Amino acid sequence: MTLASSRSRVLLGLLVGLPLGIGAFTFGYAKGFSYLSTDPKACINCHVMNQQYDAWQKSGHRHVALCVDCHLPHAGIEKWIAKADEGFRHSSAFTLQNFKEPIEITPGDREIVLANCVRCHAELVETIHHDASGRDPDFTCLHCHAAVGHGAGG
Repeated sequence: MTLASSRSRVLLGLLVGLPLGIGAFTFGYAKGFSYLSTDPKACINCHVMNQQYDAWQKSGHRHVALCVDCHLPHAGIEKWIAKADEGFRHSSAFTLQNFKEPIEITPGDREIVLANCVRCHAELVETIHHDASGRDPDFTCLHCHAAVGHGAGG
């Protein structure tokens, strides 16, 4: 084995091993496997969600819905794509410490929540939903029910 080939192997080992090692450490430190579950306690791995978790525990939805029931698409590949997207964004924000406090929902995640409101409350909102032509598009369930789930009175 030549000196150049030995150095190349060491360099390759560092280039591959260092990111893998840091990634494995970060995944373990951040309790990465917990995010594959539906346990709401996974949401409080990061302190920024404590207020939302505490409010959810006091809400009426606590008895019928977990975080994933409202914040992820209900089924199919869309659910796993959204989970991967949220996982990447959340782990990136956690690692880089560049998240807003208080935390804010993204427009895309808001659409998922609204779709789940309508799905779960389909019988209740059927008339409103079908008679939505001509309504202001910003007038959604969350216009009146922003606190539902994990806000005051939710």
